[in-house]
Amino acid sequence: MQLQDRNELENNHLIDVNNLPTFSMSETTTKLNKPILKKGDTGEAVEELQKLLRYWDIYYDVIDGIFSEYVEWSVKAYQHRVFLEEDGIVGSLTWKALYSGAPPVPPIPVLSRGSTGKYVRMVQKTLSLHGYYSFDIDGDFGAITEVAVRKFQLDMALTQDGVVGPRTWHALSKLYH
Repeated sequence: MQLQDRNELENNHLIDVNNLPTFSMSETTTKLNKPILKKGDTGEAVEELQKLLRYWDIYYDVIDGIFSEYVEWSVKAYQHRVFLEEDGIVGSLTWKALYSGAPPVPPIPVLSRGSTGKYVRMVQKTLSLHGYYSFDIDGDFGAITEVAVRKFQLDMALTQDGVVGPRTWHALSKLYH
């Protein structure tokens, strides 16, 4: 099949982004009525998943409704992008992130000075990769991490409060990490 023919065929399977459900970034209780999907599943829900992954520029194969190993890899890559557990299973949090294009807060916590743990390390690592933070990735949200977050927020035209809330998580998810 020639590239032009394949592109025309694939364009018939693009997701209609004008009809995506929308969520406010503060919305935490909305549940999509979507099945849990994993490798080996087939059907319309898998096609929808493939279209969403393609929309977010993660999936490049055919839209065939088969949850293959490549679909699983794509799901894990998207889960990484939005700071979710990279298990390759599409549950409610992954569906919500796929429709919103952002990490679901909660369970991703709001971070500020005094926060500690793996999510602080994720923020420090991401900021470090992009030149905002050049100190130990220690999981301790202190003054230096706060300054790095404020600089990042300034560059992203966000409120410079030094708090990693929904909008800052969303901006961080758009960066390589």
